[in-house]
Amino acid sequence: MQAMRKNTLVRIYEEFDRDFADVHLKDLTVDEAGPGREIVIQGRRVMNFGSDSFLGLDRDPRLIEAVRQGLDRWGTHNGASRAFASVAANIEAEERLAAWLGVEATLIYPSATLANMGAIPGLVGRGDVVVLDEHAHNSIQEGAKLALAGGARVATFAHNEPDDLSRVLETLRPYRVALVCIDGVYSMSGVVPPMADLDRVARANEAVLYIDDAHGTGVLGENGRGTVLDALGSYENAFVVGSLSKAFSCAGGFVACSKTFQKLLKIRSNTYIFGGPVVPAYFDAIIKVIDILESDEYIEIRGRLDQRVTQLTRGLLDLDLVVMGGLTPIVSVLVGDEADTLRAGKFLFDQGYYVQSVLFPAVPYHGGVIRVQCNANHSAEAVDGLLAAFAAMRDVIPTPRRSDREQSKRLAG
Repeated sequence: MQAMRKNTLVRIYEEFDRDFADVHLKDLTVDEAGPGREIVIQGRRVMNFGSDSFLGLDRDPRLIEAVRQGLDRWGTHNGASRAFASVAANIEAEERLAAWLGVEATLIYPSATLANMGAIPGLVGRGDVVVLDEHAHNSIQEGAKLALAGGARVATFAHNEPDDLSRVLETLRPYRVALVCIDGVYSMSGVVPPMADLDRVARANEAVLYIDDAHGTGVLGENGRGTVLDALGSYENAFVVGSLSKAFSCAGGFVACSKTFQKLLKIRSNTYIFGGPVVPAYFDAIIKVIDILESDEYIEIRGRLDQRVTQLTRGLLDLDLVVMGGLTPIVSVLVGDEADTLRAGKFLFDQGYYVQSVLFPAVPYHGGVIRVQCNANHSAEAVDGLLAAFAAMRDVIPTPRRSDREQSKRLAG
């Protein structure tokens, strides 16, 4: 315990927990969750703007019934590692996912995190390099550490900067294989990377893109296929990771690839071999989600979601707040100071709205944000109420102003 408490991150968070116990709002227990977006936390009923069930399918009766049928069909557990056996519904779900995405094959893992921590070190080895965006998801960074332990070299490049990627790849030569790891949507800011430019740099340097599109799965692209196909036109030079929780409201993650790579990952990916599989009952629900994504209903669901995101983003900009994201259901408002970020989240909670106060290391130090996640089943009235709460918060919590930043840029220019 004493040794762990010498870690800087542990020390910072224990100090936050001690000094801001009444506003910390971490490690919460949800006592109740209704069919809408209301939840009960600490005895208070609040509107939940912290859910990544973007399409609002977590309470959809069709998915609930599919899980029930899956339980009747398969029971509660697979009973073995997938290296030994998979239930037929697992294989069917992988085939349906592949057809929906337009790839040869997919491989389902227990989560997108375990997909990254298994696929990245499985794809590279001694003589290879892994180059990751400096803001890449934690699970990519952890996968890169495992690749490093396996003999690969690891480097980072400046966030969303193709020129810096080119520089880094050049300095790493010679290499056998270069894997460039990025997010399809950066989960704290909602920003989508310049994927086509990064792909051009990768191809020019005999490198392959590895894209964690967990936050784009189901909510961006045609029929919710994510960011990659729209940006690149094909999967020719990319591995794609998707989430089956978030917009799918089920469980698991997957890697989209060729059938040959699917077989190789089964051999080389330790989190596939040694990790427990997704609970079998979820596969029927995953297939049901794909049915929805491929139907006309999806256009209606996405339309509602896009309306709420636009309403929220425009409202926050009208309040002169510094807003990041808005192309996706993740919209972040810059606060900056860590203590102020925690107080801002608690203020909104007391107004009846649960959002997420995000601090270092998920964002840069003194770059704290209030992270809001829109869902398709949020009402327009709920978004208006949240905007009113932000307006009141702005008057009591020191918050950067968009107009001040724009003026500073003009003066500097």
